[in-house]
Amino acid sequence: MNILRFLPPVILSLGLVGCGQSSGPSVNAPPQAPAPAPAPVVKKDIGLVMKTLTNPFFVEMEKGARRAEKELGINLTVKTAAQETSIEQQIQLVEDLIAAKVNAIVIAPGDSQRLVPALKQAHDAGIRIVNIDNRLDPETVQQAGLAPVPFISVDNEAGAYKVGQFLAQGVSVPTEAAILEGIRSADNAKQRAAGARRGLAANPNIKLVASETANWKIDEAYTVTQQMFTKHPNIKLLFASNDIMAIGALKYLQESRHKGVKVAGFDALDEALAEIRSKRLAATVDQQAAEQGYQGIALALRLAQGSTVPLVTLIDSRLITATTLP
Repeated sequence: MNILRFLPPVILSLGLVGCGQSSGPSVNAPPQAPAPAPAPVVKKDIGLVMKTLTNPFFVEMEKGARRAEKELGINLTVKTAAQETSIEQQIQLVEDLIAAKVNAIVIAPGDSQRLVPALKQAHDAGIRIVNIDNRLDPETVQQAGLAPVPFISVDNEAGAYKVGQFLAQGVSVPTEAAILEGIRSADNAKQRAAGARRGLAANPNIKLVASETANWKIDEAYTVTQQMFTKHPNIKLLFASNDIMAIGALKYLQESRHKGVKVAGFDALDEALAEIRSKRLAATVDQQAAEQGYQGIALALRLAQGSTVPLVTLIDSRLITATTLP
């Protein structure tokens, strides 16, 4: 008797499947090892050394650097001296960053020569260097055995030349002019004074009767302007190598009631733009302080990552007058 005839079809079907040929032994796959955790991103440490924060130009420069810190993902340490003439303090700040073992230093040096030995120490410690605003003296850099340092700024001579030309426009009678210089050992001070002289000299009616340093300072500019006008009371054109000194000169001229003196500055600080709107200042030059700060940090990061960067990066500058105010 065939018992299969009496089994329910479902049971019969299950039995046949169980007895059929398998494709091979059943193997359980071993548990996969978890993927390794990604290595943590190590941020580069970059130090920014500036001259001071008493000058709004450097406040803007720091803003640009802070924007770079946020966008580029680095650790930024900002150090500033008390005054633009505090060179020994700047040297100490560089030494502090060497001790902190930062990956790179971005510096706006107060002096084009005296900072070089400290920067050579930083280079020897494996720290990359970027120079912004005021250029380190190439000959001093070479003599120190320091490799050429990438530099970011504007063409200071060309910017000051634009101002000198603007001051000289329309002068058709013999006219006396004067210049307030920055720190004379600073390359940007030398370039701005040279550019202003060249621009003024383009008009044969203009005679430069005084060119004195006020060390970038508002109080010194007031005093030096007083001294220049005491000796040369007929000065009608005055170029100040930064806006801070221009404001100091304007203060003296206002208090002493000197009329008809055309004054120009350099930096496009908010205070200077307000003086242009009030028609007390004739012109200034926008050298994009925030952009210099941003690009300095960006270049330093590329160096710290092993990339090659250009030795010179010039940022556009523009003459600002009452007719070109932003």
